[in-house]
Amino acid sequence: MNKNLPMSMMAMALALSYATGIEAAPHKQEAVYRAALGERAAVLDLLKEIVDIDSGTGDAAGGAKVEAVIARELKALGAEIRSEPAEAAGLPDNLVAVFHGRGKGRILIVAHVDTVFGPGTAAARPFSIEGDRAHGPGVGDEKAGVVNAVMALKILHDLHLQNYAAITLLLDDSEERGSPGSQKLIAALAKQHDLEFNMEPGDPPDALTVWRKGSAGVQIRVKGRAAHAGMAPQDGRNAAAELVHQLSALEGAFPHSGDGTTVNLTVLKSGERTNIIPDFAEATLNVRFRKPQEFDAVLATVEAGAKATLVPDTIVTIARDPAYPPLTENAQIDALAARAQAIYAEIGKTIALSGNGGASESALAMAEGTPALDGLGLVGGGFHTDHEWIDLNSIVPRLYLFTRLLMETGAKPH
Repeated sequence: MNKNLPMSMMAMALALSYATGIEAAPHKQEAVYRAALGERAAVLDLLKEIVDIDSGTGDAAGGAKVEAVIARELKALGAEIRSEPAEAAGLPDNLVAVFHGRGKGRILIVAHVDTVFGPGTAAARPFSIEGDRAHGPGVGDEKAGVVNAVMALKILHDLHLQNYAAITLLLDDSEERGSPGSQKLIAALAKQHDLEFNMEPGDPPDALTVWRKGSAGVQIRVKGRAAHAGMAPQDGRNAAAELVHQLSALEGAFPHSGDGTTVNLTVLKSGERTNIIPDFAEATLNVRFRKPQEFDAVLATVEAGAKATLVPDTIVTIARDPAYPPLTENAQIDALAARAQAIYAEIGKTIALSGNGGASESALAMAEGTPALDGLGLVGGGFHTDHEWIDLNSIVPRLYLFTRLLMETGAKPH
């Protein structure tokens, strides 16, 4: 079928194919598209409901509230719901929903409900629509992806499409910090499934994500000696001054932007009173990398600098946060992406393949040998800012794409 046909002409062509008895598949495609159109308003309603709940990483109560809303929807579809304890303190439990079918494919869907925004943000900037865009804290990263997954599962349920062995949806509550509350769970689930789909947003104008950088935090901590800043500053050992020296020595060693390794200062702490020489200072560097050895090179450079202090008697130590490994494009990912591109062509659209520096759980799945395809949420931008947005024109095409992808891989996972 010509992928450039308008939808009205495509519908007529599909109707003709039914009449001539060519095959059953086109009928399913048209039914799914009509269902996606019919769910657009429900997508916005559910999205508004969860965007207007604060659920920043570490907000255990807020995360539980969002999960309760999604659990309500999934239970209505017949899912088996269970909670998995968080693997780190201060986080809500992870939610796991399982659907059993009659086909071959075992599909894992991973979406996260945590955002980077603190308490009160939803009240200050609630869900809103301006033209073709919706705004709100976490609207794209990635509450729209959560909703896209739920609505695709609803379409499968409503159309009685069960040609899959199992579909498991995991709601992760700590992705924005590297999934410290769910890394073991993700690895275990990945091993039990044939492939993983991730609901991170799609890059504009319309792309799937086939590679991602790994992400890790590196802390530079300086211990000095406190003293009165006016009466006896010479007795102090200024930890802040030494930290400035450490950071200055790193400037220019690694790029701040680009498709390769990047190193950026994100958090800086020192001192509590204006009249005291600070005895402690700390900086956090956010490191993004395409290959594990690239991170090793950054860490080695930072550790070497810690041995060369400028302020006498200060001690510099280096620590690192748990890291997401990079998601490296490979033949398995390309095969999944090609299937998605063919599905998009059914409605006369094309989808690009891209990558970015935003880490995700897909890398954890791929590390277990489970093929992963990312960027299956709605198209958006401005993530982690007060002007985050999603493209409302992507609702129906993206919902159609993901539903059909579940159908195709459920019937034939590889």
